[in-house]
Amino acid sequence: MTRDKFAQQSLGGTLHGMVKKSRVLMVGAGGIGCELLKNLVLTGFGEIHIVDLDTIDLSNLNRQFLFRNEHIKKSKALVAKESAHRFNPNVTIEAYHDNIKDPRFDIAWFQAFDIVFNALDNIDARRHVNKMCLAANVPLIESGTTGFNGNVQVIKKGHTECYDCVPKPTPKVFATCTIRSTPSQLIHCIVWGKSYLFAELFGISEDDAPELDQSLDKEGNNADEIAKLREEATKLKRVREQMGSQDFPRAVFEMVFSDDIERLLSMEDMWKGKRAPVALSFDGLSEEPKAPAQTILADDQKTWSVAENFAVFVDSINRLSQRLETERAKAEVGNSAPVLSFDKDDADTLDFVVASANLRASIFGIDLRSKFDIKQMAGNIIPAIATTNAMTAGLCVLQAYKVLRYADPEQLKRQAKSVFLTRGTDRMLAPETLSAPNPECPTCSVARITLTVDIARAKLSDLVNDVLTKQLGYGEEFSVTKDGDLLYDADEDAHLDKTFGELGLVTGASVIVIDDADENRKVNVEFTIDAKDLPASDKPINLLENLQIATKPKAAIPTAAPATNGHSHATTNGTTNGTTGNNLKRTAEEASLEDDLIRKKGKVMEEKQIMDTDDIQVIEDEKDDGVITLD
Repeated sequence: MTRDKFAQQSLGGTLHGMVKKSRVLMVGAGGIGCELLKNLVLTGFGEIHIVDLDTIDLSNLNRQFLFRNEHIKKSKALVAKESAHRFNPNVTIEAYHDNIKDPRFDIAWFQAFDIVFNALDNIDARRHVNKMCLAANVPLIESGTTGFNGNVQVIKKGHTECYDCVPKPTPKVFATCTIRSTPSQLIHCIVWGKSYLFAELFGISEDDAPELDQSLDKEGNNADEIAKLREEATKLKRVREQMGSQDFPRAVFEMVFSDDIERLLSMEDMWKGKRAPVALSFDGLSEEPKAPAQTILADDQKTWSVAENFAVFVDSINRLSQRLETERAKAEVGNSAPVLSFDKDDADTLDFVVASANLRASIFGIDLRSKFDIKQMAGNIIPAIATTNAMTAGLCVLQAYKVLRYADPEQLKRQAKSVFLTRGTDRMLAPETLSAPNPECPTCSVARITLTVDIARAKLSDLVNDVLTKQLGYGEEFSVTKDGDLLYDADEDAHLDKTFGELGLVTGASVIVIDDADENRKVNVEFTIDAKDLPASDKPINLLENLQIATKPKAAIPTAAPATNGHSHATTNGTTNGTTGNNLKRTAEEASLEDDLIRKKGKVMEEKQIMDTDDIQVIEDEKDDGVITLD
C-alpha cells in the first residue's frame, strides 16, 4: 500500500494530483510554521520552500515540535527542513535562512509558486509578503494566533480583501514624562528600564526608542520637563564613563534610585493628592540579609523582595559591564563602538531590566512581579497555545485545497473562507465569506505600471498632459506625488517644466497618481520609472498602447449585521501576531439573494409567524407543508 493511498481516497484523484504537483512557499517556521510544514509534507505537497531568518531558542521548544534541545541557536528553516523530511522523504523541501525582504526574493521568484503561506509573527513582514503576492498575482493564505484565538484568511488579488484592507492598530507608545517622572503601572517601569536606563548605559540613546513619545503635549507645557530629562541623560552619560570600575553599580543606583527621586520629591505640587515616591538607599539594601544573586535567579516564578532585586541589579550590571568592555577590547580600530541591545531571551539583559523595573516599582508603590511575568511584558509576549497553532495550521491546508481546486477567482471567493478560531463560544470555528477588496486600501487598490522614460528629455508636463490626460483619460482633478512630496495638482504646476532627471525620477523611482474626481474615480496608480535613451523621433515617455486604468467601485450600502444563531464572531484583529479579520456583515446584494431564496421556497404569508426554537428560526408558509430553516 502506498503511503498516500488514504490521502488520495480523501481528496479524490484530481485534487490529490494537484497537491502532488504544487509548488508552495511557507514564510515563517515558528509555532504555526512547524505544524503547517508537518501538515504539508504528510498531505503530499510536492515541493515546499521555507524562509525564516530566526534561530531556535530554548523558549521555542515547548510548542515548536520540530526542534530539540540540540538545535538551540541553529537556523529554524534548516532544522525544520531536516526534521520534516523524516515525515515524508518523497517531498522536495528547500530552506532559506534569510530575510524574506531580501532583494533576491523578488516578484519573479514569488511568481514561481502556486500558493504562499504566511506563518509570521510581525506586521512588517506580513505586509511585505502581502504586497509581493499581490504584485505576483499568487494566492496568499494568511494566518495568525493569539493565545486561544486564531485566524486564517485567503487573499486573492482583485477579488478579496488583502492584509492591508483592514487598518491595523498603531503600536502602543508611552509619554516620556510619564515613564520618567510619574509611573503608575508596572509596564511604565519596564519600559523605563528597557528603553531608557538600559539603552543609556549599554546601548543607544532613548531618542531612538520607539516606545517613548517625546513630543510636547497639546499646550506645549512639558517642554521644560523634557529639557530637564535631557539634562539628566547627560549626567547619566558621565556615570557611564565609570563602567568597569568597582563603584559603577553604586554610581548608577544612587543617580536613578536616589538622586532622581529626591529631585522629583522637591516638586511638591506634583504629589498633591497622590502617593509620593520613596528613594532607596544603596547602603541600606546592601546590609539587608539575602541569598546570593545566582540562588535568587534560580526561581524565576517567585516575586523577589526589594533586597533580592537589589542583589540581582548589582550582579547583572557587573555582568553587562564586563561583557561590553570585552566587546570594546575586541573592536577593530575605525569601527563604531559596540553596544548591547535588549533581548528577552538574553539572561543578562533580562535580569537587569527585571531588577531595575521592580526597584523603580517599589519606589512608586507599584506591585512587584516575577521575572517570568516581566519577561512576557518586556518582550510583548502573547502566550502561545500549541493546540491553537495546530488547529490554525490545519485550517490553512483546508483552505489551500480550495485554492487549488477552484481556479476561477470568483468561484474561489465563494468557496474559500476566513475562519476564526475562538474560545468561549458554542461555535469555536466561525467561518465567514471573504470580503471584496477595500477600494481605499493603500496596497491592493493601487495599480502598478512601468514607464520607459528618456529622463533627459521627458518633462513632468509630458506625463501630465500627454500620458495622464490624453492617453489615460484623467480629468482636471488629480495629483502626482513622489515619496509623499507633491509634484503636481490643479493648484501646483511649478514643476511642469522640469525633466524627470531634475526631479530625481531615475530607474527604480516611482510616482503615485491619485484621481480626485467626484465620479468614476480611477484607482491609485504607481508608475515605476525605467530610464532609457529613446530615439529622438520617439516620444520621451513610452506607454503601452490601449492601457486602461480601472475605476474604484462604489462602497457597499451599510446594513445591519444578520443574526448568527445568537453567537458573536470574535476576531483576532490588532493582535501581536497582526492577524486581520472581516467583521460579519451582509450587503444589500446578499440580502436580495437571501430574499429570492425565500420566495423560491414558497410565498411567505404577509403576517409571518416567527417562532424561536433554541437557535433555529422557523417561518411558517401558507401551504403549511414544511419549514424554512435559516442559518
